[in-house]
Amino acid sequence: MADWRETTLGEICDEVGGVIQTGPFGSQLHESDYAPEGVPVVMPKDIVDGRIATDSVARVSPEHVERLSRHKLRSGDIVYGRRGDIGRQALIRPEQEGWMCGTGCLRLSFGESVLNPLFLHYYLRQDDVVTWITNQAVGATMPNLNTGILRTVPVRFPPLPVQRRIAGILSAYDELIENSLRRIRLLEAMARALYREWFVHFRFPGHEKLPRVASPLGDMPQGWEVKPLSALCSRMESGGTPKRNTPEYWEGGDIEWFKTGELWDGFLFGSEEKITERGQRESNARIFEPGTILMAIYGSPTVGRLGIVTRPSSCNQAALGLVADTEHISQTFLYFVLLSLRDHFNGLAQGAAQQNISKEKVANAAALVPPRPLVTAFDRLADPTFSQVQVLQRQIHNLRRTRDLLLPRLLSGQLEVKAP
Repeated sequence: MADWRETTLGEICDEVGGVIQTGPFGSQLHESDYAPEGVPVVMPKDIVDGRIATDSVARVSPEHVERLSRHKLRSGDIVYGRRGDIGRQALIRPEQEGWMCGTGCLRLSFGESVLNPLFLHYYLRQDDVVTWITNQAVGATMPNLNTGILRTVPVRFPPLPVQRRIAGILSAYDELIENSLRRIRLLEAMARALYREWFVHFRFPGHEKLPRVASPLGDMPQGWEVKPLSALCSRMESGGTPKRNTPEYWEGGDIEWFKTGELWDGFLFGSEEKITERGQRESNARIFEPGTILMAIYGSPTVGRLGIVTRPSSCNQAALGLVADTEHISQTFLYFVLLSLRDHFNGLAQGAAQQNISKEKVANAAALVPPRPLVTAFDRLADPTFSQVQVLQRQIHNLRRTRDLLLPRLLSGQLEVKAP
């Protein structure tokens, strides 16, 4: 490991004539400049798990991109969010070449002559590096990231051929994860399309025989009902947080304890933090059985985000645990009802100092409820898809865990890797 080099990002930047800069100021890019079509603009909210999420990405016209051309992104650049989840970053892929670094982000662009971009991306994802950056940001007047902090980030790396080899090993896991995610997206799209077809557009088997009747939610098929969510759930309870200053509540705990940021509209296999039995017993944290749906009720943009626990678990007070009353609906059907109400919940949360909705507002939300036999027929088609999604998500969880165990050992040189 004698040929490993230690320096800082700032020194590398100067050596290669690179860039460490902030995105355009708000005075350069106004709210009115954004449009439904155009070139994507990467914002902090779009940085998710090391990649750029495009489901709600903002866009501007090519003219604005050219006007602010110094903020155009290149393949291999790394983009950080300046506020919020400090230390979160994403690698710009070839298909994102020419996109724009948005307000609220920072851009690193070093080329490939000294540091392989993919290697650097993984290096910066290490827990100790993220912690180092976070600690620097917390010491500022306001907790945010700036170019000065990024320039001082220490970096240690081997020769380029070894960098590429290490990056290749880690990226193989990410490619398997991405393949599984693509399959999940297809399966989820199929299940959501079936739900919309039957319960939104009312084109379910036998719909031709049923007349429509008026309801508070508009016309609905005869025999259907409008009920509040509270009438459809046998359990609807918020979580709780044991006292942080009591070590006995946290140290050595083995009870999963989920925060809203961990909810991702999927199955939950392991939480970032765990609590002890005593911590659960002596706080408002509750135990939710496998299959319980957790729903975030605090914080933008997480309001309405869901997660399905796969083992007895708890959560903080910013989430609700919901279990269907099977006399009326199934747990699978409840999941899709909650998805369909997300826009409604976010509308209720708008304008609050901290965007949130109360348990009462969730309980009072109105939903269309079909006859139980139709719900059962839907479950017969949707449940196998859900089962496949759960298997794929467990595979992803295991792949991520293995990758994250390998990552610090490879990037520290603890596991020796030779150039091909």
